[in-house]
Amino acid sequence: MTHSTDSRPTDNLKYDRRIVNRLHRVSYILDNSIPIPGTGYRIGINPILGLVPVWGDVAGAILSGYIILNAVKLGVSRKVLLTMIYNILAETIIGVIPVLGNIFDATWKGNIRNMRLLEGYIGSPSPGRTVSLKFVLLVVFGGVLLLLLGLLLMVLLLGWLMGRVWG
Repeated sequence: MTHSTDSRPTDNLKYDRRIVNRLHRVSYILDNSIPIPGTGYRIGINPILGLVPVWGDVAGAILSGYIILNAVKLGVSRKVLLTMIYNILAETIIGVIPVLGNIFDATWKGNIRNMRLLEGYIGSPSPGRTVSLKFVLLVVFGGVLLLLLGLLLMVLLLGWLMGRVWG
């Protein structure tokens, strides 16, 4: 039985409870820190950042990336990492759509989802194969390309719509 900085067996997982606790606080701030009066529902700063067109969603994705990078440091598997990245990409790409994107951000809560994935992975008896830095860079590069492609398509669609309305 191997041990890390916590008294829990880790197998190939670089488990550190302090990091996980910090990531829980970050996900809480991003997704659940602000109560909506009279509703019992909570949002975080992520949908508020999304009120700033495009750049607010990019800022939210960067903050969410902190959780993903730390999950990589903790040794998550490829499957968990890809699911975490999907959660943030979905939130970011849909988030750029005015109004609908903000509603999606407030309900999707990708950071809370990612923390559930991380906790589930930590508690798994057979965590799976961890990722290499090369794989992470490849996935991040692909995600950035996908985001840029989505933004380009949105600009082209907006230009086409404006041409139809005022042309």
